[in-house]
Amino acid sequence: MKINKNRQTLILASRSPRRTELLKQIGIDCIILPANIDESLKHDELPSQYVMRLAKEKALATASNMKKEYSNLVVLAADTTVCVGSEVLGKPENDADALQMLKSLSGTTHEVHTAVAAYFNGKVSVVLNTTTVEMMRLSKETINAYIASGEHRDKAGSYGIQGRAAAWIKHIDGSYSGVMGLPLFETAQLIKKVAAEK
Repeated sequence: MKINKNRQTLILASRSPRRTELLKQIGIDCIILPANIDESLKHDELPSQYVMRLAKEKALATASNMKKEYSNLVVLAADTTVCVGSEVLGKPENDADALQMLKSLSGTTHEVHTAVAAYFNGKVSVVLNTTTVEMMRLSKETINAYIASGEHRDKAGSYGIQGRAAAWIKHIDGSYSGVMGLPLFETAQLIKKVAAEK
């Protein structure tokens, strides 16, 4: 990718089109270099600890594999998970998994944790955003129609607040963009902090 010198550019350790769009929204271009790490939840690991660990590991994995020509760019990574009580809901493995997740989220108030990590010059900084989401009770027909649409795929908790599922959300307390997968306020502040340390 050719770097536009008039716009801030960073390395994004994610394939998420939503994260790319959100960064563009705040005037940041990104070069996509996704990280490949083990995303298994550790025993007794809290959801907030889990996403912070994964975001940091993704940033470090991408930083260790990138070309020297990108060494002057910040590496940004993020991880999002949804939890109901102590149950962690990541991305669905298949439609049956998504069905169970949406049933468990139906009529609940749950939390969405998104951690963002920025790596530059051997140092990693991590921030966490937690947003509380209140979802209406979903009928079996509503869940089945949503799964048939395919929108649940590759989304933590099997739903996307920026899509059809927006009609299910009664209230959020926190960051809308954090529920999408990248809390913009925290991300912008983190990038600013890391850039100041260059």
